[in-house]
Amino acid sequence: MAKDFVCIVCPRGCMLHVDDNGFVSGNFCPRGNKYANDEMTCPRRTLTSSVRVNNREDLLVSVKTDKAIKKEKMFEAMELINKISVSAPCRIDDVLVENFTEEGINLVITKNID
Repeated sequence: MAKDFVCIVCPRGCMLHVDDNGFVSGNFCPRGNKYANDEMTCPRRTLTSSVRVNNREDLLVSVKTDKAIKKEKMFEAMELINKISVSAPCRIDDVLVENFTEEGINLVITKNID
């Protein structure tokens, strides 16, 4: 099945076309070819969100996955994030949840809270 989309690997934003045989065109660099093939087989995204800080009134801390997760798991991941909270102090790159949605992918803190 042929598909057209914009590459998001770099700011260039190449318009990619994948034909029925899986041939990729429109990419300026090899990263676009890899991105297109990944998008066609198993699209992944880095998830960013925020969680409540227990011991601070009306405060959230930003979090993200340290690797891209399967796009199909985004809603499941957000349901998990909505149940999580953290206590200050916390530091950038502290692992909040190991093996968050997949083996080897962690949910990490992206802001220092004293």
